[in-house]
This record gives sequence, C-alpha cells and structure tokens, in this order.
Amino acid sequence: MGSTYTWPRGAEAGDSEELERWLAGHGWEIDPTVFMAGVLGPAVQVRRIDGTCGEDDGGLLILPGETVGFDGERIRVHPRAFASSGAPAQGRAVSTATETRPRRRVCR
Repeated sequence: MGSTYTWPRGAEAGDSEELERWLAGHGWEIDPTVFMAGVLGPAVQVRRIDGTCGEDDGGLLILPGETVGFDGERIRVHPRAFASSGAPAQGRAVSTATETRPRRRVCR
C-alpha cells in the first residue's frame, strides 16, 4: 500500500471506496458526519479510526485534487507545485515554487 493518495477532482463513489481502503490500511477513516461539495468535486474529512484525535480536532480536510501522505503516524496534505499554463517561453525557467496556504490541523 502506497504512502500517498491523490483525491481526484470530480470524485465519484468508486473513488470514495478506494480512499476508504487506503485510509483503513493506515488506521484512518472518512468522517461520515462531514460532507462538502464544490465546483471541483467533493471534499473529504478524515479522522483516525481509534479516536485519538482530540475533541477539538476534527481530523483533516482533503480538497479535490490534493495529494495526502502517511508518514507512519499521521496524514498530511502534500504541497502542490504550481502548474504550468502551457509550454514556457523560450529561455524562461519554469517555477518549482510550492503553493502556500494556511495550515490545517492534523491529528497526532
């Protein structure tokens, strides 16, 4: 079982089942009490199966198109590289900077 999983944009029931299997292999599950839909597809809230998340910590929200990784203890969102909008102009370097955004809580 791989250590990363990409939640696809426009995810369907089969994608949810695949994510559930991947999460279960790492001791996590989809939180069935949270549902969020958007233009790019559903977002998924995940939590530890054993309930070790604190009462104030709801787990991790995975947005459409995000890749998450399991580091042996917790699941985190991997930073995304900026996508190129086509072929770079000749003589220009393509940026490899990563996107930054507010940090989200992770269960420990």
